[in-house]
Amino acid sequence: TVMAYDCYLAIGYPLRYTSMMSGRTCTLLATSTWLSGSLHSALQTTLTFHLSYCGPNQIQHYFCDAPPILKLACADTSANEMVIFVNIGVVASGCFVLIVLSYVSIVCSILKIRTSEGRRRASQTCASHCTVVLCFFVPCVFIYLRPGSKEAVDGVVAVFYTVLTHLLNPVVYTLRNKEVQKALLKLKSGSVSTQSN
Repeated sequence: TVMAYDCYLAIGYPLRYTSMMSGRTCTLLATSTWLSGSLHSALQTTLTFHLSYCGPNQIQHYFCDAPPILKLACADTSANEMVIFVNIGVVASGCFVLIVLSYVSIVCSILKIRTSEGRRRASQTCASHCTVVLCFFVPCVFIYLRPGSKEAVDGVVAVFYTVLTHLLNPVVYTLRNKEVQKALLKLKSGSVSTQSN
């Protein structure tokens, strides 16, 4: 959400960007993100620790997440599940709405750019962020905001959004680098010429 806001300022107000996105603003945005994430996690962790557990102590999951742990509890977990659903629903939905609003404003700003080169460069600035947002939000919504659970499917999706999304981040953002693009073109033309020989 913060990156979408940053893109919005960079494209919508390019001449005022440095004054609007000052060091103080960056610190405030980063701190609020960390605090809201910590509060979100602390609430879920506190509720989970107040349950009584019995029976097996293994979860069918790749990492220690709240929904699989709730399946080990002997007590009624409906309140915990509702808090997780509402908490994640509000956070994810709120972030998603803010991202969509930022990108609607960005598209309107891009359409006002007179040159095709300017529109292309502005679009490229946002494309990598959109890719990462989709890779994170779609699996997250799939796991947390749907009724019922299929453990095998949840495990695969959990690996995607906890491991693959973060591995894709450097790849997606590195592909915007001109030197990397030139190296990839060189590698591609080298492999094409060796195949034709």
